[in-house]
Parts: sequence; C-alpha cells; structure tokens
Amino acid sequence: MAKLADMTKHRGFPYAMPGTGIQFVIRRANPKGATPIKALPRHARPGSGAHRIDAAFLHALWHHFGAEPFERGNLDAARLNLLFGREVLPVDKDFDPVSYEALLVINEKVARQSFPESFVDVFEV
Repeated sequence: MAKLADMTKHRGFPYAMPGTGIQFVIRRANPKGATPIKALPRHARPGSGAHRIDAAFLHALWHHFGAEPFERGNLDAARLNLLFGREVLPVDKDFDPVSYEALLVINEKVARQSFPESFVDVFEV
C-alpha cells in the first residue's frame, strides 16, 4: 500500500454544502498525488445554484481563515479551482499546484465584488 502524503486537515471547516452532495474537503490524501490547483472557467450566474455553492465555499474560507494565508491541505481542489486566480490566489510565485502544503490567500477585493454574500456573518443555505 502506498504511503499517503501528509495533508493538513482543517478541523472545523464545513465538510460540504448542506443539502447537496457537494463536498468542500476531502477525507484523505490521494495516493497518486494531489489534484492540481488551476483556474477553471466559472459559468455560474449570480443567483444560480452553482453560484450559491461557490459563495458558500468562499464564505467558509473567509470565516475560517479570514485575510490570512492558509494551507491547501484537505480543501477540495474542484471547489478551489473555480475560485483560483480570481478570489483565491497563491501566496507567492513559487506556488506548487500539486502540493497539499501550497499556501493560498483570499483576494478580498475581488471576492467581495464577486460574492458579497460570502462576507455576511451567516450564510443562508
């Protein structure tokens, strides 16, 4: 059995979007390596279900980490990829997209413009 990579588990971070099968974190490291973090096009329009899921994930990121850099750890790559390069940025130019230890930070100005609902105290699902 292959040894799994070390991966920070963000205790207290919501596991998923309530009422959906959409996960926000993964349970264990991928034995084949971390899924690359890369910017993916986002087609969800404000008010759509997909937009609400992205907003809920950003809400969880903001209320868990705030403006501080955070480690990718067990955060779901599919969710990060929809925000990456816009609302979520690498901390430095030596960013490794396939590392569970990669540091990210919320681009607060862009995030507040794209998802103002993510910054309220309570996100209504």
